Amino acid sequence: MANSESAENYLETILILSQRLPVVRSVDIATELGYKKSSVSIAMKNLREKNHITVTDPGYIYLTDSGRAIAEEIYERHQLLSSWLTALGVDPQTATEDACKMEHVISRESFEAIKRHVRGFEG
Repeated sequence: MANSESAENYLETILILSQRLPVVRSVDIATELGYKKSSVSIAMKNLREKNHITVTDPGYIYLTDSGRAIAEEIYERHQLLSSWLTALGVDPQTATEDACKMEHVISRESFEAIKRHVRGFEG
């Protein structure tokens, strides 16, 4: 994946917020992540230039197909890794924090192997 960890975090946050809110705005992202609105504004400009998001005139942010694909992949990694670590006995807060780091650096091959392994135990 040729995106920065920061871009992936923003896309994942937009996905999560879009499931909770009727519309997503920069201020919602800033509040969720604890960032300054100016930092979010710059990130949204970069994501728009990469065609990962669209922004309407009133400032509503929507994922494009490419942005949604990246966000869903990162979110899946986060969910599976954090639940797996918790199942291994890691404190849930630590598991979530570690999953946030791991989801960006793990290779697709390694993640798929972990997913097969975890799903083998669920079946």
